[in-house]
Amino acid sequence: MADTEIDQAKQAIRQRVWDLLEQEHAAPPGVHGHIPTFYGAEAAGNRLAGLPEWRAAQIIKAVPDEAQLPTRARALADGKLVYMAVPRLAELLPFYLLDPQAIGVPPHEAASSAVAATIARKVGVEEMKPVDLIICGSVAVNRHGTRLGKGAGYSDIEVALLQEAGLIKPTTTIVTTVHSLQVVNEELPETRHDFSVDLIVTPEEVIHCEPPRRPSGVYWDELTPEMINAIPALAARSRG
Repeated sequence: MADTEIDQAKQAIRQRVWDLLEQEHAAPPGVHGHIPTFYGAEAAGNRLAGLPEWRAAQIIKAVPDEAQLPTRARALADGKLVYMAVPRLAELLPFYLLDPQAIGVPPHEAASSAVAATIARKVGVEEMKPVDLIICGSVAVNRHGTRLGKGAGYSDIEVALLQEAGLIKPTTTIVTTVHSLQVVNEELPETRHDFSVDLIVTPEEVIHCEPPRRPSGVYWDELTPEMINAIPALAARSRG
């Protein structure tokens, strides 16, 4: 399947899931084009917090999406160090460092991307420690662990950067929290930058997926000049 066909196939699935979430009142209106802020996100976060993978994790990398806010807040409340991606990776140092011992505000406030932007120090991968658990958002995901984000590719680049820097260990777990309607039973198209998730957590269940699939790093030949220039950390690396 050509790249254009893959992109079109992915977008058709996203559109169907966004429509379904709104039709079933599983998310507030306006989810199209975004990682859905689904109803039950806090329950999914609580279910994740009961897993051994969560209890063992001390250092977490998380997306900044609203759907994962309860999980980021729980991580800080549980004393875990959180690296949260800067929205759209729009800074040269693309991660916020949230240290539960130094945030100075309640965890549910610090976990907000708007508040993190005012209280957290930004860091690059060179300053980061290896991560135990990666929390990502999804628009759709199947039980094999193949996921679709909103289509911008930021989560894929985040994982590729961490992988290239040696910050993803063989034991690192990647998890997504979603509404049950976002779990689909079909094959989902993938590209080289796409990573799989090891765990899917909904408000009702935990799904353990197949052996992990990870990019080995950033595949520069698959990035457009526009994407490279839009992400300062990539632009700096491309200049050498």
